[in-house]
Amino acid sequence: MDYDVIIVGAGPGGIFAAYELKKQSPKIKVAVFESGYALEDRKCPIDGVNVKSCIRCKTCSIMSGFGGAGAFSDGKYNITNDFGGTLYEYIGHREALDLMHYVDEINLAHGGAGTKLYSTANSDIKKKCMQNKMKLLDASVRHLGTDINYIVLENLYNKLKDKVDFFFQTPVSSVEVMADGYKVITENGECTAPRCILSVGRSGSKWMEQVCKDLQIPTNSSRVDLGVRVELPAAIFSHLTDDLYESKIVYRTEKFEDKVRTFCMNPKGSVVNENTNGIVTVNGHSYDNPEKQTDNTNFALLVSKHFSLPFKDSNGYGESIARLSNMLGGGVIVQRFGDLIRGRRSTAKRIEESFVRPTLQAEPGDLSLVLPKRIMDCIIEMIYALDKIAPGTANDDTLLYGVEVKFYNMEVQVNEHLESRYPGLYVIGDGSGVTHSLSHASASGVYVARDILSR
Repeated sequence: MDYDVIIVGAGPGGIFAAYELKKQSPKIKVAVFESGYALEDRKCPIDGVNVKSCIRCKTCSIMSGFGGAGAFSDGKYNITNDFGGTLYEYIGHREALDLMHYVDEINLAHGGAGTKLYSTANSDIKKKCMQNKMKLLDASVRHLGTDINYIVLENLYNKLKDKVDFFFQTPVSSVEVMADGYKVITENGECTAPRCILSVGRSGSKWMEQVCKDLQIPTNSSRVDLGVRVELPAAIFSHLTDDLYESKIVYRTEKFEDKVRTFCMNPKGSVVNENTNGIVTVNGHSYDNPEKQTDNTNFALLVSKHFSLPFKDSNGYGESIARLSNMLGGGVIVQRFGDLIRGRRSTAKRIEESFVRPTLQAEPGDLSLVLPKRIMDCIIEMIYALDKIAPGTANDDTLLYGVEVKFYNMEVQVNEHLESRYPGLYVIGDGSGVTHSLSHASASGVYVARDILSR
């Protein structure tokens, strides 16, 4: 065997698995394979001057590389079992929370000290949500900010780089089961180990599905989240973001009884592009450094669609919606809320005259030609509901960017060790379909590392 443990994917799950393995057992031999670049080489070419929109790089540095898709996020670690995944169903509520707190301690020790820990335990805001048929989910939220999050990742990499063999720009084509372990195959060669951790994140969902198919690992049908990213003046949500920072608000629509939720709230942040499997979608970032902050707050409004048999390709459905946006706008489309409800497309002139200055250069258009009517109706109803707790949300000049799609891997069947049907083959992080957040993914990496060492 070349290594004791092979990790596929250098996102939060893979990083914290490697960290815990080397911390507890310094002599253990660990290799990490990553399709993207090392942290210092992750650069998005969009500069707003020479390159103003996504040019569809072969490997998207926003989505792949050391740190995973969360490297350039705003570094929100939600310490809760109420959302972010179902890790607690496998390892228990208390264990899951303890591991998330442990991850928080590591982040603080590697550059995150001094960042604020927010809490949603605000009775006034919770009460106001309940009075308006909404639910504010409970969580403790550590906000690192995109800048501090990068520093934490940089420090973690510097601590690991001389102890772990990292293979960047080395996508794994397949994983083979051997009599005494596992073999990972890349364009540059093969490596073997008795233990293998698959932690490929959301961007690796298609790859993970193929591995499960090849190895006949059972999976359960999953979901896809579809919606838009809302951008409005920061002052409108300041009474929420100042106290809570990240407010996860869920609303059940009256028309369809579908659930719509806020996601990834970025106070004084920026809207950004993402490239997932060649499809350009939208996301948001924010910074701890006041000099990098904007006058706007952005957040996603997402509707989850769960599929049952015979349909299994939830990600394919989400991709087809995103392709429509790319077809009509060449990438991300932006529309004023006032134009949407009046049934007309936005134009560059209307966007220019808007009181809200867009932080992402996107193509003005009509999102009703992209998103299914049911999804669009749910989003419009949610905006009017939010307007009751944050007056101004439903202003004509509120900007909607589309589409935002959150792809999830089909949930891989794993046991209480997060181990597949093959002993020693672990599936963790967002690529497993079990976790959907930085904190849960990181916690799953620590959990599996300890499980390996205990054996």
